[in-house]
Amino acid sequence: MSIRGPHQGREVQAESGLSTADYGILVHLAEVPEGRLRVLELAKAVEWETSRMSHHINRMATRGPAVREDCPTDARVAFVAVTPTGREARAMTAPRHVEAVRRLFIDPLTPAALAMLAQTSDHIIERLQKDYP
Repeated sequence: MSIRGPHQGREVQAESGLSTADYGILVHLAEVPEGRLRVLELAKAVEWETSRMSHHINRMATRGPAVREDCPTDARVAFVAVTPTGREARAMTAPRHVEAVRRLFIDPLTPAALAMLAQTSDHIIERLQKDYP
């Protein structure tokens, strides 16, 4: 889940140098053991067009949190990999992101509303797992 509010985004960027788009990309890269994905896979994961992803990765590469890597076996394929700088920035940003999600989406709910949300979410997940195994 990503918080796209302007205030939270500005706070995160001021503290870490990461835009909300950068943070989302780094989160996806951190979820895979190798810390890298094909450009096409990453674009699909964040629901972007491949060209947008390519341009964004080029900008991230100049700043340092991610790099583009060529595939040694297929010249048509490129990977996006998180760098140590990117790992550090993501780790620094994650607690603030979690705090914002809690403050905006969990704290306003009563215990009864939170229980209802959990139950509703469970039903949706069950349905999705059944329809898309």
